[in-house]
Amino acid sequence: MTRLPSLFLSHGAPTLPIDPSLPSAEFGALSAQLPRPQAVLMLSAHWGTAQPLASIATAPETIHDFYGFPRQLYEIQYPAPGAPDIARRAAVLLSDNGIVADVQPHGLDHGAWVPMLLMFPHADLPIAQLSIQPHMDAAHHFRVGRALRSLKDDGVMVIGSGQITHNLRAADFSARPEDADPRVTEFTDWFEAKLAAHDVDALLDYRRQAPYAVLMHPTDEHLLPVFAALGAADDDYSLAIQSLGTYQRSLAMTNYVFGTA
Repeated sequence: MTRLPSLFLSHGAPTLPIDPSLPSAEFGALSAQLPRPQAVLMLSAHWGTAQPLASIATAPETIHDFYGFPRQLYEIQYPAPGAPDIARRAAVLLSDNGIVADVQPHGLDHGAWVPMLLMFPHADLPIAQLSIQPHMDAAHHFRVGRALRSLKDDGVMVIGSGQITHNLRAADFSARPEDADPRVTEFTDWFEAKLAAHDVDALLDYRRQAPYAVLMHPTDEHLLPVFAALGAADDDYSLAIQSLGTYQRSLAMTNYVFGTA
């Protein structure tokens, strides 16, 4: 079996599936370039708990965890099957590596179902969701990813879903893509240079070392999933970058594939 890559996806606004001005087709193009997994273990910025919880839902509901959007969005359902066996195995792997974890049923929040809808529109791929810990740091999430790395050998794709920059207070929803804050590029350039150099130590210390880190992430729950994806990657991973642009002045969308070298 082909050893699978791990991914970090910038899932953007909930309207990604219905707004033609947003880069929805690119997610399908990315999926077409990747080996098809047997199941997905998804870590979304929108499910945060004190300790890791893995969802054992057999038919996870589509959670519309947002307000004030077009009715069309609330009518979308993504009826993918759950992957309770994968969830249980993930919890065991975490516990075996000294990370206390548990299981419970949980649906798919929009950080999970929006990108999965675009990448796997037939909803025929089993998905288990694993919570992040917003009060914990990048190093914790890297350790989580490391503990899960063996899942990739058995056809499970580990995906972190968040946003490479996420400061809604700095967003200007009337801005054009060409009006992007140049500080966004400074941050993403630094981050991608460290990813390309495999400089894990610098990445885990990003809040101190990266330019404008706190401005780009006043709270870092939308970046924490990238560290889990990085932890799940091979030590000698290859890096592929899918840059989708910057929206609303401060919200960059970039997807990373940590492949086998």
